[in-house]
Amino acid sequence: MKIIICGAGQVGWHIARHLAGERNDVTIIDTNAELIRRATDALDVQGVTGFASHPDVLDRAGARDADLIIAATHSDEVNMVTCQVAHSVFQVPRKIARLRSSAYLDAIWSDLYRTDHLPIDVVISPEREVARAALQRLSAPSTFDAETFLDGRLHLLGILLDPDSPVLNTPLRQLNEMFTSLSAIVSGVRRGGRLFAPEPGDQLFEGDQIYVFTLSEDVPRTLEIFGKPMAKQESVVIIGAGNVGLAVAQSLEARPERVRVKLIERSRARAEDAADALNRTIVLNGDGLSAELLEEAAVPRADAVLAITDDDKTNILAAVRAKQAGAKLAISLVNDPTLMSLMEPLDIDAFINPRASTVSTILRHIRHGRVRDIYSIGDAEAEVIEAQVLSTSPISGRAVRDIEFPEGALMGAVQKGDRVVKPTGDLRIEEGDIVVIFSLTSDIPEVERLLQVSIDFF
Repeated sequence: MKIIICGAGQVGWHIARHLAGERNDVTIIDTNAELIRRATDALDVQGVTGFASHPDVLDRAGARDADLIIAATHSDEVNMVTCQVAHSVFQVPRKIARLRSSAYLDAIWSDLYRTDHLPIDVVISPEREVARAALQRLSAPSTFDAETFLDGRLHLLGILLDPDSPVLNTPLRQLNEMFTSLSAIVSGVRRGGRLFAPEPGDQLFEGDQIYVFTLSEDVPRTLEIFGKPMAKQESVVIIGAGNVGLAVAQSLEARPERVRVKLIERSRARAEDAADALNRTIVLNGDGLSAELLEEAAVPRADAVLAITDDDKTNILAAVRAKQAGAKLAISLVNDPTLMSLMEPLDIDAFINPRASTVSTILRHIRHGRVRDIYSIGDAEAEVIEAQVLSTSPISGRAVRDIEFPEGALMGAVQKGDRVVKPTGDLRIEEGDIVVIFSLTSDIPEVERLLQVSIDFF
């Protein structure tokens, strides 16, 4: 498949790494020659320097016979024009655009993105994806990562094992025998900076970061067993009233259970706009790093503090200061993947990575077969793939124990009709079943072979 990626920033680079690693013909375009050089040196891709919206640049990138174009530059307008040129001049069959401005995303303007208007097949909003990720973190506040699958019926929880965790030094096989009615499956373990899929005989140790699949009704019990009891979020402080902060505050206001929300914003104009847009949220104008303002916002008594400004360093410092002030939970928005290793030493409970959220969403829209959902874990270390089993799939009609999964892949759950079940060894996978599989990045091609899934467009 021939794919053109416009924009060699973090999102464009990581999408290129995913797609090039799966033997696609990938060309990446950017105005920054240094970013292009880095991409072509590190990845099996071709590079073109220039403006992605210019017809001659797209022509040099091979748009005449491209199957897919992903417009992920920093400019909404460039992304929109790129898709228009790709459609009108080169007849590229599928076009994906990343749009940030909420003005382009309002539902009343959705008619704009049609073949006879702006021919964009899929619109990706990083801000909406990040807001959704922030709300996921709040739904499981004692986790460092959280995502849902199977229409919300299955949860993936990232849990850091503390010294007093009840499961330490216990083989996973024994855990399953002790809690036979529990749906939880440990699918991934990060230890010493390395992520791996555990074997039944492996033990869990203090400091391990584990990824656990569990049914929605088992989430409280799963967290308790792993030493992370659930806590209600009744008081939340948000630092940053940009598109993300505003969307999170509006979602918290819309919840049936009452949540006391305070929003801190440094820009007076933005704070006034937020106050006009919100009903029950208290908006404070000032520096989110100010100890006096954090005290005024009742951060020492807050159940959770979300630092989600557009500056990584501000978010990290604000989260650290909030924890020092007494906040029970601190979550930081971090764009730079090299800063993520600082979260644990700085006692920041969880982080949100906009690049991972956006990459997951883009992959979800371009994988072929019956892929329903994809979630990218860590620094593209692994993926969780939710897919429907095809009749041609090698796993169709076979028991789980007989399926030759690669070493870095584990099945987390199976949906059969209306039932979601734990994948035991004698469970038979049938056509039409929906499976959720955790896979290290290096093993994704083999998992796709088992699912008869490939990168393609519908």
